[in-house]
Amino acid sequence: MEALIIGDVQVGIVGFIPAAEGVLPPLAAAVAAARAKGVPVIYVRVALRADRAEVPARNPVATWMFEQGDLLQESSPQTAVHPAIAPQPGEPVLTKRRGSAFHGTDLDGILRARGITGVTLAGIATSGVVLATVIDAVERDYAITVLRDGCVDAETDVHEFLLDRIFPGRGARVVTAEQWIDGLG
Repeated sequence: MEALIIGDVQVGIVGFIPAAEGVLPPLAAAVAAARAKGVPVIYVRVALRADRAEVPARNPVATWMFEQGDLLQESSPQTAVHPAIAPQPGEPVLTKRRGSAFHGTDLDGILRARGITGVTLAGIATSGVVLATVIDAVERDYAITVLRDGCVDAETDVHEFLLDRIFPGRGARVVTAEQWIDGLG
C-alpha cells in the first residue's frame, strides 16, 4: 500500500516561487485520483514558532526561513496548505520544522500504523522537502515515487538534476502525475 505525501505546498510558498503555480493542476489531479482509489493523502507544512525555539543562530537555512517574516511563521495563514489542493477532514496535516517530512513529525508512525510501505512524494521545493524526504524514506525502507510535475524548485537546473539523476540513483521512480494516476488502475 502507498500514500501520497505533499510537502510545503503552502499559500505563501506558492506565491514566493514564481513557477510554483504550475504544480497545482497536476497535484489537484493526483489528490483527486488518490482519494477516488483510497490512497491516503498526507500533507506536510513547514512552520516555525514565533519565539525562534528551533532556529539556532549557527543554522543559516533555518535562520533564513525565520527571517522571511510571516511566510513561515506557525500562526500565519501563509503556512496553510494551498486551497487548490486543500485537505479534506480526516487527512493528516503535519507540521515540520526542518526539511524532511519525517523529521520531528509522526509521519513514520502514521504510515506504519496503516501498513503503508510506499510513498509518492511531491512538493516545493525539489531541493528542499522532496530531497530531504526522499533520503529519509530510503533510510526507512519505503518504496519511493516522485511526481515530476508535482515538484518545483527556484533553480530549474537543480530540479532537473535531482529528478533525472539523484532520485533514480536512490531507487526512486520518477513519473508524471498522469503516469502515476494511470498506474493506480
